[in-house]
Amino acid sequence: MILVFAMAAAIWFGGALMDAPRQARLILLSLLYVAVLGIQVAFPAGHPLVQATGGSAALWLILGGFVALFIGYRAVLRQLRSRVTGIAAAPLMDAEKPKTLSETELNRYARHIVLREVGGAGQKALRDAKVLVIGAGGLGAPALQYLAAAGVGTIGVIDDDTVENANLQRQVIHKDSAIGMPKVFSAQKEMEAQNPYVTVRPYNRRFTDDIAAELVAEYDLVLDGCDNFETRYLVNATCVAGKVPMISGALSQWEGQLSVFDPATNGPCYECIFPTAPAPHLAPSCAEAGVIGPLPGVVGAMMAVEAIKMITGAGTPLRCQMMIYDALYGESRQIALGPRADCPVCGNRA
Repeated sequence: MILVFAMAAAIWFGGALMDAPRQARLILLSLLYVAVLGIQVAFPAGHPLVQATGGSAALWLILGGFVALFIGYRAVLRQLRSRVTGIAAAPLMDAEKPKTLSETELNRYARHIVLREVGGAGQKALRDAKVLVIGAGGLGAPALQYLAAAGVGTIGVIDDDTVENANLQRQVIHKDSAIGMPKVFSAQKEMEAQNPYVTVRPYNRRFTDDIAAELVAEYDLVLDGCDNFETRYLVNATCVAGKVPMISGALSQWEGQLSVFDPATNGPCYECIFPTAPAPHLAPSCAEAGVIGPLPGVVGAMMAVEAIKMITGAGTPLRCQMMIYDALYGESRQIALGPRADCPVCGNRA
């Protein structure tokens, strides 16, 4: 029996010294256990191999039972912990946030704090802010990265899609190892690894009418990075009803556009500018028309900048304006926007 334990120790600790993966070492230990149990069953009681490996199958069966119980207990404990974390972690983290920035946070955000337009008060406003990002794809990916890096305290992300190989050309928050993983969990993993001081709330589902109002009401600001007009009109209507500003971005091939829709400040809503969705052949998806890889990063980062300006009060957000960026020719231009009195979503505001 001592020989078996010595072999097990050699597999486990020797493998660790050789940088063998934990899973590979566990598989080897399992094979050793099966081999020893096989010897006990297959050979007669007095056989030298039986004597050298403990002399009785009962001992190994008891040991295996204890190990199985331990593994089962750990699995149940992990499941319970994940359920509790999923339900209650975000509110607890919100409640437990200290009133002042720690020394580590002051150092991390020093380049923000020295900006006259942000300062310590602006950074604390970022830490206290709650921002919801619709979509963790081309526009959502860079926006989420920069919001987390900037120290926005609570970031919600909703998307029902999974990471695909074709996403990785532009959605740089996701990694090759995350292919097949829900995008919201892939994004959460990267954001928390980048900044453990933020709270990420992933919603692995579509943004639909039955949850829209309740979800948006929990946030101060919404970033719309969705890839279809049906969802975009729903986001707009929900934000107008809840008086929550919406930062909207869109992409096609080499061109991107960006605007802040905030009817509560007498600006237009999205439907004021786009009263009807264009015909499918006039607005093909990125999969159909293509998109240059860095363009979502440019526009998504601009969306994050607008969010930071809205939260801190810095500068002039793109209210009543639409910025259009042409990456192919390196040009940008702005178009003035105004509310439409007959808009079915935000008209007749008096």
